[in-house]
Amino acid sequence: MMAKGLDMCRYGLIGAGMMGQEHIRNIALIEQADIAAIFEPDKSMQLAASALVPNARLAKTFEDLLAIPDLDCLLIASPNHLHARQLSQIAATRPLPVLVEKPLYTDPADAALIESLGQDFSAPIWVAMEYRYMPPIARLIAEAEAATGGIKMLTIREHRYPFLEKVGDWNRFNRYTGGTLVEKCCHFFDLMRLILRDEPVQVMASAGQAVNHLDERYAGEAPDILDNAYVIVDFAGGARAMLELCMFAEGSRYQEEIAAVGPAGKIECFVPGPARFWPKNQPEPPPHLVISPREPKAPRAIDLPVDPALLAAGDHNGATFYQHQRFQEVVRGGAPPEVTLQDGAAAVAMGLAAQESARTGQTVML
Repeated sequence: MMAKGLDMCRYGLIGAGMMGQEHIRNIALIEQADIAAIFEPDKSMQLAASALVPNARLAKTFEDLLAIPDLDCLLIASPNHLHARQLSQIAATRPLPVLVEKPLYTDPADAALIESLGQDFSAPIWVAMEYRYMPPIARLIAEAEAATGGIKMLTIREHRYPFLEKVGDWNRFNRYTGGTLVEKCCHFFDLMRLILRDEPVQVMASAGQAVNHLDERYAGEAPDILDNAYVIVDFAGGARAMLELCMFAEGSRYQEEIAAVGPAGKIECFVPGPARFWPKNQPEPPPHLVISPREPKAPRAIDLPVDPALLAAGDHNGATFYQHQRFQEVVRGGAPPEVTLQDGAAAVAMGLAAQESARTGQTVML
């Protein structure tokens, strides 16, 4: 592990596609961190990444990257279905501290592998759940219990644009993504557990593919990913949570809206989508939080603006930068991971249960 006080934290990046490049831009904003080496098999993505970090060493293979001596940590931003396998190879070869993108795994058969990694991996693993670190959501997490007097209902709504184009079109098929309710929504299932401080006991979902990708074909095969869903999750302590997802809602004023309600009142936050997708002739709405006491008092609204440099570095309202700041503390030996392997696995398990419930029309017990 990297020693405390060492000047520079050197990342080895595995996967330099769209999300990998967002990580590069955000790491560049941290004075004591850089990308030392990159493994990216796609030539166009490799060139794009090299333009961002021209001094980074390009590894020809995954194994070559792991053999580079002057690395302090690893960052996995490869396609979803590769995460579990790559973590396993790292464990067997060179267990450095790892920040691994969500979802942690996609195939239910890999659940046992992930559990064994939790016991055998000798370095910290942080699962990248960026939504925790979006300023309005982070503020809601911090204040929800006091504002509500104990949350009884939690609602998360995401109205957004369709899945973007990615290398090899891997994100058009469940076998690579785990399904939309894993790929996209593990973020929200993670937030449910975190905000409610509880574990889910059953999942009910209704979902479909109504608008997006219907006319697309890849080697003659039609995409099977969902583009809309309602998911209801019951928790052990009696609270319930609902997710509403719509992926053909471009132009929505806010991409994420989260509301928590309890006997003392309501707290809600509003997060705009990435600035690059907002109509150019309209100002981007400010991210903010609203606290509404149940007593007859005026609601309190709090604007939570994000540094424009962080907005320009990625699509997650500054969260990728804040996440890397905290991960630095882990790599330097001063803190445990805030998003554990168990957190990542639980979010995937909830997503897989939601996929199964939507497929069968049956409630899935956890």
